[in-house]
Amino acid sequence: MAQSPDGAGTAPVRITNSSTSVTSGIGVTQKLVGAAIAFGNVLRGTFGPNGLDKMLYKTNGEAAVTNDGAKIVAELMVKHPAAKAFVSLAESQENACGDGVTGCIILASELMSEAGRLLERGLHPLILVKGYEMALSQVIDTINSRSQPTQGNLKQVARTALVGRSTEGALEHLSELVSRAVETIPDSDYERVRMEKAGEGTPATSRLISGLILEKRLALERMPRNLSNCKVAVLSCPLELEKSVVSAEIEISTPEQYEAFIEAEQTQIESITEVARSAGAKAIFSAEGIDQRVLHSLADAGIFALGGIERPMAEDIAKACGAQLCDHIDDMAKSLGEIESLLHQRLEGAEGVKERIIIEVGDRAGIVTILVGGTDGVAAEETIRGLYDSLRSTCLAKEDDSIILGGGSLHMAASLKIREVAEKCAGRERLSMEAFSRALEAIPASLATNTGQDRIDTLLELRSLHRSGQTDSGITQSGKPGVIQGVWLPTYTLEHSISAACESACSLLRVDQVISARGD
Repeated sequence: MAQSPDGAGTAPVRITNSSTSVTSGIGVTQKLVGAAIAFGNVLRGTFGPNGLDKMLYKTNGEAAVTNDGAKIVAELMVKHPAAKAFVSLAESQENACGDGVTGCIILASELMSEAGRLLERGLHPLILVKGYEMALSQVIDTINSRSQPTQGNLKQVARTALVGRSTEGALEHLSELVSRAVETIPDSDYERVRMEKAGEGTPATSRLISGLILEKRLALERMPRNLSNCKVAVLSCPLELEKSVVSAEIEISTPEQYEAFIEAEQTQIESITEVARSAGAKAIFSAEGIDQRVLHSLADAGIFALGGIERPMAEDIAKACGAQLCDHIDDMAKSLGEIESLLHQRLEGAEGVKERIIIEVGDRAGIVTILVGGTDGVAAEETIRGLYDSLRSTCLAKEDDSIILGGGSLHMAASLKIREVAEKCAGRERLSMEAFSRALEAIPASLATNTGQDRIDTLLELRSLHRSGQTDSGITQSGKPGVIQGVWLPTYTLEHSISAACESACSLLRVDQVISARGD
């Protein structure tokens, strides 16, 4: 370090370029808390059964109308580091649970807001973080004590996730479809449920297909179009005549030789059909090509055949009907599956004729499909998005066999428990525990304000109900405090939401400097 020219002292040393800005002290808090509050306010109005929608308009001209938190966060073009942390938080909640993103973001925003006030009053960030972690342990204990086994409430879980969507008119019908789909598939694997747009009707005309739907044209018009109770073969090999690998010329000098050549090909075609007939297969799907002459022969034998299917779809068909992918036609008899029906439909649409093949497997289906009624527009996409969230929640509830009452009931119960424990804490951690308690109350408060109710009056009344022993009270759909009935959430969704929100807030509160290379 060099002396200054006048010998008065050392010259300042700069280790960053002139465009880099460094923010320290209370400025860091204001920057992070301000961004967190702004991010929470974006989603606050969409929360709950009476939340309103956001219209998202992209630079490419596409538009979407939704109140799904994950969709809104995914479409935002975020540049602030604190806001990016909230985007990661939303992705974490969506990937883990498929629902609860909005509540998670609101809670994290409130935790940052409460922390900002305490930091401005001189509370050390590490003490604040420790208090938050102590409060979180009380929340987890409260969740564990209030959780219940599912006990046939899958439909209520599905219904809860669908409330507040654009499908209110068909709420009961759609929740019934989702619960039936989850009960049908094995291992509570939501990836075994497919969703297809019907292109007609309304959400109330949606139906559950215990199998798959293929959007594919038939290669032969006279192929059988309606089969029932038949065996299915799924091939990963082509059904084509064997050809020479080496280019060769065959010289035919007499008509008899030509006839023998044609007969040999016909015999090969008939042998393929005979293998399928003797195996008992009435429907054949192949991930490879099927020769046109083989198709005609199979159609003559009353066997449905469809080739050129994508490999993943062929695997889905096999998984749905209990078949095995067959690598050679001679192994067909050992790898068959069974279906209840196969139906070919021809539909007139705006883009021309659309063909659809519906494969019904029945109660043993390994994959099911929800055929969603409605036109192919923004509304249908929002319906499918809501159904997907409902499906994830229902699968989670069935897998863990643990649900908990919604409507802000848990948040108020945990808030009061934290206040009670904080009273016995002699250290400064008490301040941050009480701040965590107030942040939890933002969930029932948001449910109430989104219906036009007064925030303070609602919270006071709800606290009074819980303290008088009515611990199953929360914010009803009308926005007023009361007993919550039929509003069930998967326990893990709520636990992950609160834990992830606390973790994200604590990681931001440990920041003591913001260094921006962009200079903003």
